[in-house]
Amino acid sequence: MEAAPGKEDMSSFPKEQEAADEKPAEGAQADHPGVQESKTSLPKESPTAGEWEEEVEQVESDTESIEGDLEEQDNSEGPLEAHKRPEKVEKKISETFFYNYEDIYSCPFVTEDSGIPINLLTLKHSFGYDCTRSVNLLLMDSQTLMYIAGNQVVLLDLKTKSQSYLRSSSGGGIGFITAHPTKHYFAVGEKGKKPNLIIYDYPSLRPYRILRGGTEEAYIFGDFNHAGTLLASVGSSPDYMLTIWDWKQEKVMLRSKAFSQDVYKVTFSADNEEQLTTSGAGHIKFWKMALTFTGLKLQGALGRFGKTAVTDITGYVELPDGKVISGTEWGNLLLWEGGLIKVELCRAGHKPCHSGPISQLVLDEGELVTVGRDGFIRVWNFETIDAADSVDDTGLLEVEPMNELHVGRNVSLSFMSKVHDCGQPIWYAQDNNGAIWKLDLTFSNMTRDPECLYTFHSGRIEAMSVSPVTYLMATTALDRSVRIYDFISNSQLSEMKFKQGGTALMWAPRVVNPKGGLIAVGFEDGVVRIIEVYDPKGLPVLAGQTNTENAEINLKHVFKPHATAVTALAYERNGDVLATGSKDKTVFFFAVEDEYRPIGFICVPGPVQALQWSPPSHVKSMLLILCENGFALQVPAPLPEEQDTVSTYQIKNLPMQYFHFYSVKSRIKLEEEIALREKKKHEKEKAKLEWIKQQQEMGKEIEEEEPEEEPEEEPLPPLYIPEEPSPILCGFYSAPGKFWLSLGGYDSGFLYHCEFSSNHQDDPENRQDEPFEVIAIEDTDNNPIHQISFCTSRLLMFCGMQNGALRVYPLQDKDLSVNTLKEYWSFNVHDNDYGQIQGICSSYDDRFLITCGGDGNIFTFNILSPEDVHKELKAKIPSPRSGLEKEKAAEDIEDPNAYNIEEVKQRKEYERIMKEAEEKKNKKREQLIALRHEFLFLLQKNQELPKHMQLHREQYEMDHRIFEELDRQTAQRIQLVQKELAWEHEKHLIGLQKLRNQFRDSLEFDTVVVHAIQSNHQISTYRLLAMSEKYYQDKERPSWKKTVLKQAWKQAEERETVTETRHASIFEGEAEKPKTSEVRKPTTRYIESKHEQIRRIVEKSDKVKAKIMKRKAEWDELYKSKPSDDYENPKDVEAIKEAQENMGCYKLKTATNYRVPEHKHMNTEKKVMQLKSLELLIHRRKVNMNKEIMSLRDLKVSIIDEIKRLVQELKSIQGALDLSECLPLPLIPQLHPDEVPEKKFEYDSDILLKFKEEQEAKAKLQEQLEGSPSSRAFRHGFLRAPSIKEIDPMAQAAGAHPMKTASSVVTEQRKVSEIEKAEPTEMELEILMREKIKNLYLQETLIKKINALVTNFDAELRFLRHKKLKLDVQMKSADLRYITWYEELLILKNLEKHENLLQGHVNTLIREQEAMQSKLNSYLAQMEDRKCEIVKLQECEKALYANFQASLGENNEFAHFLTKVLKKKIKCMEKKEVRREADEEDENEEENDEEPTLGTDEENSGSEDEVFDDSVCPKNCNEALFRNTIQLRQKRLDIEKALTEEKKVAANLRKKYNALAKKAKVVETSLDTADRELKTFQWEKQQRLNELYVVVPLKLHQVEYLVNGEMPSDFSQALVFTNQSLGYLQKRIVDLHNEKRMQREIYKKAQEQHKQLVQDKKEMEIKIRQLEEKCNHLMMKKFGRLVDFEAVQAHSVNIRMEELEVQIMEKEYVHSQELKEWEERILDLQQQLMKLTKENTSKLQQLNQFCREKQQLETKLASLKNDLGVEFQGTRTTDIKEKARLESQLKHTARDTALLREEVNLLSRKDGCLFLQPSSRQDSQTPTESLPVLTPETVTNNSPVSLKNGHG
Repeated sequence: MEAAPGKEDMSSFPKEQEAADEKPAEGAQADHPGVQESKTSLPKESPTAGEWEEEVEQVESDTESIEGDLEEQDNSEGPLEAHKRPEKVEKKISETFFYNYEDIYSCPFVTEDSGIPINLLTLKHSFGYDCTRSVNLLLMDSQTLMYIAGNQVVLLDLKTKSQSYLRSSSGGGIGFITAHPTKHYFAVGEKGKKPNLIIYDYPSLRPYRILRGGTEEAYIFGDFNHAGTLLASVGSSPDYMLTIWDWKQEKVMLRSKAFSQDVYKVTFSADNEEQLTTSGAGHIKFWKMALTFTGLKLQGALGRFGKTAVTDITGYVELPDGKVISGTEWGNLLLWEGGLIKVELCRAGHKPCHSGPISQLVLDEGELVTVGRDGFIRVWNFETIDAADSVDDTGLLEVEPMNELHVGRNVSLSFMSKVHDCGQPIWYAQDNNGAIWKLDLTFSNMTRDPECLYTFHSGRIEAMSVSPVTYLMATTALDRSVRIYDFISNSQLSEMKFKQGGTALMWAPRVVNPKGGLIAVGFEDGVVRIIEVYDPKGLPVLAGQTNTENAEINLKHVFKPHATAVTALAYERNGDVLATGSKDKTVFFFAVEDEYRPIGFICVPGPVQALQWSPPSHVKSMLLILCENGFALQVPAPLPEEQDTVSTYQIKNLPMQYFHFYSVKSRIKLEEEIALREKKKHEKEKAKLEWIKQQQEMGKEIEEEEPEEEPEEEPLPPLYIPEEPSPILCGFYSAPGKFWLSLGGYDSGFLYHCEFSSNHQDDPENRQDEPFEVIAIEDTDNNPIHQISFCTSRLLMFCGMQNGALRVYPLQDKDLSVNTLKEYWSFNVHDNDYGQIQGICSSYDDRFLITCGGDGNIFTFNILSPEDVHKELKAKIPSPRSGLEKEKAAEDIEDPNAYNIEEVKQRKEYERIMKEAEEKKNKKREQLIALRHEFLFLLQKNQELPKHMQLHREQYEMDHRIFEELDRQTAQRIQLVQKELAWEHEKHLIGLQKLRNQFRDSLEFDTVVVHAIQSNHQISTYRLLAMSEKYYQDKERPSWKKTVLKQAWKQAEERETVTETRHASIFEGEAEKPKTSEVRKPTTRYIESKHEQIRRIVEKSDKVKAKIMKRKAEWDELYKSKPSDDYENPKDVEAIKEAQENMGCYKLKTATNYRVPEHKHMNTEKKVMQLKSLELLIHRRKVNMNKEIMSLRDLKVSIIDEIKRLVQELKSIQGALDLSECLPLPLIPQLHPDEVPEKKFEYDSDILLKFKEEQEAKAKLQEQLEGSPSSRAFRHGFLRAPSIKEIDPMAQAAGAHPMKTASSVVTEQRKVSEIEKAEPTEMELEILMREKIKNLYLQETLIKKINALVTNFDAELRFLRHKKLKLDVQMKSADLRYITWYEELLILKNLEKHENLLQGHVNTLIREQEAMQSKLNSYLAQMEDRKCEIVKLQECEKALYANFQASLGENNEFAHFLTKVLKKKIKCMEKKEVRREADEEDENEEENDEEPTLGTDEENSGSEDEVFDDSVCPKNCNEALFRNTIQLRQKRLDIEKALTEEKKVAANLRKKYNALAKKAKVVETSLDTADRELKTFQWEKQQRLNELYVVVPLKLHQVEYLVNGEMPSDFSQALVFTNQSLGYLQKRIVDLHNEKRMQREIYKKAQEQHKQLVQDKKEMEIKIRQLEEKCNHLMMKKFGRLVDFEAVQAHSVNIRMEELEVQIMEKEYVHSQELKEWEERILDLQQQLMKLTKENTSKLQQLNQFCREKQQLETKLASLKNDLGVEFQGTRTTDIKEKARLESQLKHTARDTALLREEVNLLSRKDGCLFLQPSSRQDSQTPTESLPVLTPETVTNNSPVSLKNGHG
């Protein structure tokens, strides 16, 4: 074990810096002794040279600006200081600066003046590991492993197993650790109020930087960028602040709130350091550091999950191309791109990538590695993952890993870290189940198996205990393990696993086991196990075996006293009784013997929190039971011999004393408030009396004043008693019957001294017991005491707090008091959030203290003894019992649902009682059987007697009232049963009604099968459900075809109208585009000395240019009228379009260039209408067929009735004939059951009775055994159903008719027989013969009629059957079509939303375009109106001038004067502005030629120097003419003003029109794009519909697709086409041939015409070429070269050149003046330079003199050997500081001298300029090299010059 990093000797650097910086820094960096000042503002004209050397750093973020913080800091300074430092100053930290570890780490808190030593407890070792953290593993090198343990960072040496520690600076805990990419630093993010983020140097472990103000409560995660220059950190709630640090300068660069929920992780992208990613609860967010116009900002985009379920993301990794791949809770991978999920990755068969959450993803050497909580590490192909894309609607893509590693069973990996050992990559993995693994991920033949380096408890340590005889401790947790530690050698000795987690543990005292090897452990399933620890080396060694383990654990006893978790264990002080407490509100007692015999249990009012036996100082042995719900009980130890455990283990006669805690905290607070108010009132009265006394002593009279009304006091707070009692956390005995309690919840903050009262109430719940003494504990209102323990001598009380802190209270009198608990020692050890201390134990000799907490950490401390004292100590492992190796292993209870001891006892008792009851029942049954046999024997004897001697059955009844009573009871029971079954009866009736409604009433037609009479042919109806009402309502609507066609036509018309309107607007817009007018050159300022000649040349040049521009405009118009090469005649375009639409070119719907026509667009509504119409059509056809079949069935019924009648008539006829003359009677056809299915629902009582008999037959055997007669009452009580005869009276009448006929036939036969008895006469014989012939004829006729009826019916049936077969084929086709349409409907529904969006967008753009077009038209109309007004005004102006000329007449001598009066300008500034605006309008107008001429005349007149007075009429001038001129001038001004206004309005309209036209073009472009998108979507939708399979039934003669004369087996390339369309196409071929022939003739004529035009063009080109040659020849002849006349005319005078010449002259003059000023300034600076050189030379000489004197003094001091000056032998600190200061000043002077020498050399040059370079960062820091002592020679040679206050 290594000690904490010691104090480094860093005094030299701070001392040097202190000399340089006289004033320490203020603000957040005031404690930096090694910082240098740097100004953040850019230098203006500052007189100091240092300002040229400083850098400017300005960083912004989207939520907070660092400059704002600095401004706040500056504003907080005083006005004087702010005046002294007007510029903001930032601090630069030296690269070599380090903090002192001893100054920053958190020390224990000790009460002032208490005398408690600060090193009362010193940390010895950490045994635990907080594996519940997501990331708690850091590898700095191959030998050092770091992890967080409470308030410490543990550095574990993997070779020596030793530990060293770094304490947190705040004592509030540690949030995260992360390493710098170079592994030279690591960051520790802490927790607490405004926590720090500390950067440590490695391996020196010195604090390098401290980052402050990054979050409010705690840091969660941090990450360095790839270059290591930046650090990103993220905080916990409530701010969740994401901060980007310039960590070397301890500056916040950017910050923003990361999210509103928990954030787990933040990382920089390895390839783009401007991108970051954060993830957490239900989110992932992508960040970018963007440089905006306001500075650098942090912009975040939240990832959208879309259809994927929202998941917590703990692991992700950024890919090089900017994508991010993350894990999910269900184990799949999500590939993110652009803030959206591109694809979700899974394994084959849609199996997840991991069976559980993915905790980490790593990009390693071009491969993607995923770490899962399922214990698997899988390696994936990076290229496959990066290029992954969704292939179907599921969004899933199946990929398989390249390699995988299963670390082990019950392994839950959360984080891996890679390190290279001897060049080989090694991975260390964190297991959430409490282990650290060493892994080899090379996946080769030499790959090593996973190695588990360390194992720990997983999660919270539930219980801990220390051996009473040696330095061993035992712990247990919910991870189902019990572990034994040696806290002297700092090692784990043994571990034992169980099926359930441990919840309580206690090491048996010496009185129970003198060797100290017995441990009692309680588990969460209620089981208590007694285990023993022994040294296996003490066992006999078998041949060939060796015992090398340190300790082994043996399971000795197992018993289950409780049903739920065991929470407390306690051995009685004599070791005779073991008490166990549980959450099931019971305490069980066991006699501590060899087998731990159960004594019994008691029930307590609440879940047991703790058990404690009274100490030996008490007379009686009592057990203190503390319950969670505020109850405390005291019971004596039960005596085993007094308990009766035959039927139960519950102890009922054990005396109990109860204490039900009643809250007194509110009353205490109220009393304190009252006392405080009384104290304030008393002080106020006392002050008043003193004032009165002072006034009286001064002799002043005090008037009696009216008593002032005292302000009303605030009402006292009411007493508060919590509804739920505060939980008891811990307690202990103080005296017999008295005990101390520590409570949580509302009542925390005090220790309560309580006492059991003698008042015993029956109900403990009604008790309200208050403590008799209360001691307030400092800082425990929200941090209660969870555990209290004492050392053996009870001089120290150890308290474990909820926030993981450890407190020690010295007890002087071994008892608690208010004064005793005022002074304490406190130290934050475990995690402050979830590390509440679960156990505190001191060693048996009080040398060590051990704590365990909820954070899984176990710490050992030395108590007031250094580490060296304990080196000779050694833990002794108990030796094994004799015969231990021969004992069988105890049978463990593995089933968590097994019965506990009491349940086993109760079950046995229940089985005993049930057995006794069964035996009694069997005896009664035997008696009843004997009596039954005896009764049957008597009955048999009675039967054997003669009848007159037999007894009747009634005589067996001893008393008829008995049977009456039995009948009455039976009737009551029947009524009771009917009442009990009423609900079931009603339920079944409702169920029957529902079945009828669902399956019977919803049927419009049931299946009816009609059979032929003479053949086996049959025909059945369609089983049809009734159509809903909306279908019948839709019948009145027009058919879907008409509706669809109408809508299609309407849409097509609207589209054509919109298209035409759009094109018209485009053409109009093009026609109205303003022609670019002549571009006028901007007028610059005129030079006063410009001559009139130049102005005339300019005017002439302008005229030439105007002429040239006019000629160019004419040519442009001519060329515009020329059609382009791709020009097409609109008529031809229309003809081509019509031909394309009607030429019969059928494009397949699968073709890529197929576009769905407007009228064929299909949507969900149309498709639903199609389906409804088809369904209605199918239903109608089937209904019609069913009606025909039902008519056929009715015909068969009538035929049967007719045949029955004819057969009956035939029988009567045959009765009059001889038998030999009778023909066989035809059979009467019968109706089959399926022809009348409605008869199935008809029943009568006989049918129901038959059904009843069938049901009773099943229980016949049982009835015989019981000897009870069958139910007689059933027949009598059965509800008789109406018979068929009662139901159908028509059938009854029909049945009666044959009976009457038969009786009449019999009567006739009797008459005939009577007649035959007499001798017939001849007449009678003749009559008989005639009758016979008639009967024979009638017989034959009737038989033929019957046969005809049967034959006709069969023919009708066969005909209808054939018709139905055809309909079946049609219905099958319709069903197939329905299925296809329904599949299309599903597709359309999926696409409907997107289509509606596109269509809505198109409609919106169309409406917007129409609105814009209407506005454009209105603007055009207004512009035309304005043009008309302008023309009118110009005409008025022309008329005015004409009127004026007419009024002047000819040869008027005042014409010039009056013209000037007329044209005189009024309000010159206003006119200039108007003219400027008018000139702007002239650029866009064409008809304003007269205005410039008038303006020119006006300018010419204005340029003259004549001065005249227009207010007085000159002499000899006509007064009327003068007044008329004045009036005309006023009119002119009015016209010009109106004209200006109209032009301004026209200009505004033109601007609006142009802006709106641009918007219209944008809208048109958007509309075209939207149209294309909609058409593309329609095509895609059509392709989706094309993917559906459509069944087309064909006959063989319809198939014309043959291959080699045979029908192919594959019809995938065939096309189904109608004959009509095929014939039309064939006809169209002939028409196209004829049309093609005609077009060829037309083409030949056009070609001949084209040739003629080409020939003409060539001739014109030849003529043009000849003229050009002639022109060139003449120019060469005249000028000697080719000249561009237009350019010559346009550039005859260069106005710009003239202007530049004037500017050159002005600049030369200004520069000459500046040169003079600079020369004078250089002379001044040279003089200052010489002056400063002299001053510095003299200072250096003084310095050299001081150095010599110093050397002389040092020589004298060294020569002195007197012992009295020993204390002065060393160099004093003051001298060292002064020397360092002088050396630093000397170096600065030398550097300034060198710079000034260079400046002098530059200034000495003739053309030299002075450029001062800012000093570098290295120059600004303290130099590290020492300079030699300067001699006069060096001073002379170096010539140091200083220039600190000038620019040069």
